[in-house]
Amino acid sequence: MTAARPTATGAPGYSETMPCEPESAHHARQLVAIALSAWGIGELADIGKLIVSELVNNSVNHTNCRTIRVLIRWEGRDMVRIGVADRSRDVPVLGKPDDEAEEGRGLLLIDAMSLKWGYDRKRWGKVVWAQLRATPAGTASVNRSA
Repeated sequence: MTAARPTATGAPGYSETMPCEPESAHHARQLVAIALSAWGIGELADIGKLIVSELVNNSVNHTNCRTIRVLIRWEGRDMVRIGVADRSRDVPVLGKPDDEAEEGRGLLLIDAMSLKWGYDRKRWGKVVWAQLRATPAGTASVNRSA
């Protein structure tokens, strides 16, 4: 069972440290689904699970990390931030893979599915995150500019 942990600003959040391995994506998806359901915005679960999977896979495939930390935070009335922290200071780059490429589309998916995404550099590494908005009608709001 995962318990909500308040952040310093009083906003509820869920977080968990996991091994930096492909199998952690499954556990991260479960954590996102639990958090969104607990907050009454389970309709965002499919998008949230896809985003966290891509963020975990980016850490696994592009860093030399031993562990990652998955962070899900409620921000304001209608905003959720999903992030993955790792100890690498290398920042993600939005790629432009050609039609034949089998990799390199993760951040493009995140860009298309989220309202906004980015990264925060830390002294110890970085947090790559994406924001989702729950609209008053209970539907997800995504970035339509991609």
